[in-house]
Amino acid sequence: MTFQIINPESLGAPRGWNNGMVAPAGGRLLFVAGQTARDASGKITASGIVEQFAKALENVTTVVREAGGEPEHIGRLTLYVTDLSAYLANPKAIGESYRRLMGRHYPAMALLEVKGLADEGAVIEIEATAVLP
Repeated sequence: MTFQIINPESLGAPRGWNNGMVAPAGGRLLFVAGQTARDASGKITASGIVEQFAKALENVTTVVREAGGEPEHIGRLTLYVTDLSAYLANPKAIGESYRRLMGRHYPAMALLEVKGLADEGAVIEIEATAVLP
């Protein structure tokens, strides 16, 4: 099961995401709730944006796998951060965590800076939509 990637030339070449993903017919939609860096006890122990990014994305991929999918079935990621400059200041470390969990699969993505998140101590929250076989 693979997505058809849509990147119109008029939008320029994306780096680290795709502009659109067409899901194959017959897939099942999985909507993954926003995941922070919470552990099994519900606490956030990671302190910085890099560590919290890795744990939040790991939590997203855990939900996808539990539903019978793999990271390459994710068609959309939305990242909410409380400090955009901290996120943008760490592209190498964040990229390494991303590739460890997602490989070279780049879904459609959005990155938004928000005033705050519901989980105490959270600096990032990631939600996803996946299409499962």
